[in-house]
Amino acid sequence: MRSDFLRTISDRGFVHQCTDEEALDARAAKGPITAYIGFDCTGDSLHVGHLVSIMMLRWLQRTGHKPIVLMGGGTTKVGDPSGKDETRKLLTDDDIAANMAGIKRAFEPFLTFGEGPTDAVMVNNADWLDRLAYIPFLRDYGRHFSVNRMLSMDSVRLRLEREQPLTFLEFNYMVLQSYDFVELAKRHGCVLQMGGSDQWGNIVSGVELGRRVGGLELIGLTTPLLTTASGAKMGKTAQGAVWLNEERLPSWDYWQFWRNTDDADVGRFLRLFTELPLDEIARLEALQGQEINEAKKVLATEATRMARGASAAEAAAETARRTFEEGALAESLPTIEVPRADLEKGIPAFELMRRADLAASNGEARRLIRGGGGRINDAPFAAEDQSVTLADMTADGVVKLSAGRKRHVLVRAV
Repeated sequence: MRSDFLRTISDRGFVHQCTDEEALDARAAKGPITAYIGFDCTGDSLHVGHLVSIMMLRWLQRTGHKPIVLMGGGTTKVGDPSGKDETRKLLTDDDIAANMAGIKRAFEPFLTFGEGPTDAVMVNNADWLDRLAYIPFLRDYGRHFSVNRMLSMDSVRLRLEREQPLTFLEFNYMVLQSYDFVELAKRHGCVLQMGGSDQWGNIVSGVELGRRVGGLELIGLTTPLLTTASGAKMGKTAQGAVWLNEERLPSWDYWQFWRNTDDADVGRFLRLFTELPLDEIARLEALQGQEINEAKKVLATEATRMARGASAAEAAAETARRTFEEGALAESLPTIEVPRADLEKGIPAFELMRRADLAASNGEARRLIRGGGGRINDAPFAAEDQSVTLADMTADGVVKLSAGRKRHVLVRAV
């Protein structure tokens, strides 16, 4: 490949499908191109599952091209049916605005925004979708979509095959996303839409709509559906989503998520989620036995540095070293505060584990303790209803709770 962009993302495992890879390579080799990825505002933070898309935009910019981050202020009101068994919850305009503000913060560590030729820009599709007149839009754009073909798209077909309802509102999502691509091409000279493989049908529809209504030569590119070696969806854990924003997930927990990567995923994740040279990644993923843990620490620190900054990454790595290698109580471990009066009376172990978010429910906490996975000050609980009191405080004035070997929370009395 001639273009730095396509060669880089191909070598690092980002490319799944492309509507015209040869044309994309030629255009990217000639000079800066403009590309976009859309993000609907369904929550107030993005999570690790969005990182492949964010890193694609980062590599696009780093290889001399212009990224557009498209906020789905308009499409969020419709709801993307892709990969969903039921209709998304309809959000108010205020909900969408609040979510958008939170999502915007996730991009700041990854992209350089500004007015320069390769500076990233952030736009909101509500700027044009909210102004559409229904009948003229149907006449000018709806006529280019075949219902027969739309029914064959995975986002629609899979929902219908599972006999799950698909509203007419959601059925319009493909048309609106396609229109976004055409609008961005007109407004910003955007020639490339990128996204996950579940967006392939929507992206292809946008490429075709551009050709039909404006003679535009647009290109679509998707990334592979990312799962872990165990088959789990990337970015999801038993405790919930792994959020990118610090206020939703402390940097220590973010670092620990990457440190707990399966051995089989280390090399792939280093290529996707860090900017380490490929030869260094090849050395790290070749490590065997206990040495592979060193590669996981590198992954955790580099991924955390990317999302949270160097100081947060180094603090998390140092906390891990002190906690696991020296057995010390590191002050930067996640901490919760409980009323001193509660500890004077005594709190059942299972309840305190739940309060510390080491279990999602009292029942889960009971099972964890019965199975030997719940610990207090590094010793197993004697029983699931063991009373935790002020007497359990260490010399540091805390109680250390653990779920397994890698998840720890300090409890302080207030």
